[in-house]
Amino acid sequence: MKTLKLIVAFLLLATFSFAQAPIKVACVGNSITQGPGRDNPDSYPLQMQAILGDAYQVANFGVSGRTMLRKGDYPYWNEPQFQQVKDFAADVLIIMLGTNDSKPQNWKFASEFRQDYLDMIHEFKKTMPVDGKVYVILPVPVTRVNFGITPDVMNNEQRLMLIDIAHESGSELIDLYTPFMGKEDLLPDGVHPNTEGLGIMARVIARAIRL
Repeated sequence: MKTLKLIVAFLLLATFSFAQAPIKVACVGNSITQGPGRDNPDSYPLQMQAILGDAYQVANFGVSGRTMLRKGDYPYWNEPQFQQVKDFAADVLIIMLGTNDSKPQNWKFASEFRQDYLDMIHEFKKTMPVDGKVYVILPVPVTRVNFGITPDVMNNEQRLMLIDIAHESGSELIDLYTPFMGKEDLLPDGVHPNTEGLGIMARVIARAIRL
């Protein structure tokens, strides 16, 4: 009888511990994700952590200047963070890459962008739970050419491609483009959101993944 009680107590404790495990959220991206620093509280992932609370564990895997394209000048695929995302085994994956892909030296490989994006989603899904969720982000608008980043590519060509990629991969789509329309002051250099803009990103994404 004592043994049975111990087994029941163990099972209850294990169930309680499992129920309390935080939902792991991996944020993949470039400088907009990395923000002022991966450990900086102003970065959108850490602002989102503050919004979501202890029920979630948000990790910032952003790397400045990186591309989705394997043939881009600085592919995210080649960074240590690519493997770190796999090792993290997220319950929720947020991908926001493409801004640096719009640079002329990278967008000449535009025909490969879609497949590279689908392949990355597939690679990360291998390490996620069966019920894990992937979110494809429509990035914030680019309001002027800067750092070689091209508004026409970002705001027109690539945006439509991302909608198709989300649909084909069975991912959810989060729109960060619309909340920044007509709010150029939130993008001081035309590309990167300021602290207030990063806060808007955090709130929009947090709201989406809570649903």
